[in-house]
Amino acid sequence: MTTPPRQTATYLLKRFRESGFEPFARHGQNFLVDLNLLDILLDAAELGPQDVVLEIGTGMGTLTTQMAPRVAEVVTVEIDQHLFQLASEELIDFENVTMLQQDALRNKNNLHPAVLETVAEKVKAEPGRQLKLVANLPYNIATPILSNLLETPIVPVLMVATIQKELADRIMAVPSTKDYSALSIWMQSLCDVELVRVLPPQVFWPRPKVNSAIIRITPNAEKRAQIPDLTFFHTFVRALFFHRRKFLRSVIISAFKEQLDKEAVDEVLTRLHFASDARAEQLDVQTLLMLSEAFRVKVLEAQDARE
Repeated sequence: MTTPPRQTATYLLKRFRESGFEPFARHGQNFLVDLNLLDILLDAAELGPQDVVLEIGTGMGTLTTQMAPRVAEVVTVEIDQHLFQLASEELIDFENVTMLQQDALRNKNNLHPAVLETVAEKVKAEPGRQLKLVANLPYNIATPILSNLLETPIVPVLMVATIQKELADRIMAVPSTKDYSALSIWMQSLCDVELVRVLPPQVFWPRPKVNSAIIRITPNAEKRAQIPDLTFFHTFVRALFFHRRKFLRSVIISAFKEQLDKEAVDEVLTRLHFASDARAEQLDVQTLLMLSEAFRVKVLEAQDARE
């Protein structure tokens, strides 16, 4: 298949005017119209014939048309019915593009089963296929998409996306900074993260009020192997950062009040040499991994003792 014509900003705006389309703020619709930056996004994704690409936010299919000739399959998801129809016209000749008109999320903690089932079907269709997320992510769902994909049955080998710069800062933040959060810990504990490019508002239509960024996230199998129970770790970290500035001891006592008494919490913290004034926001990823595992084991011991 030959490379398709590139959808320039002039072309997109003409199509929007002709169809009467107006961006819907609730869906986080901002369209990347600088095609040079689109090339940077594609280069970072390192697409190849073994790849099945998940794209969230089809838009007009601008990115989709550039990816489809390079990969095995594209599964692209668009919630807006008007945009879905416009993109369908642009993508009609691509036999390896599957379009889904729906919300990509079932709820804030889970992707929609229909999306996951479609992706799994495409990945399993041929030996050697691998999943990548490549998308201009709608700002309002970028966090749950990136974080929840790491807990799905088919974890992407790579995620490359445009997101708010503020979100990129949170993902890459270090301890004792304002952006350091449960999301920072979750992403860094499982992935290698690289900021590819900062994008000013003028490269989008309509212009957002904030800077954006292209981020490249590579899930790391060795990092993942350090975490015996992903669900426990994810829940543990979110609980610790729910009150990030409170003393660690009081946050943990509150989080485990149904499972551990104060003496059990103090035993773990004393054994691991945590100071009485320690706070979660001061702890690096490796320390939190160690702490989480210690409490996971303690909870299991407490359960065994009750049975």
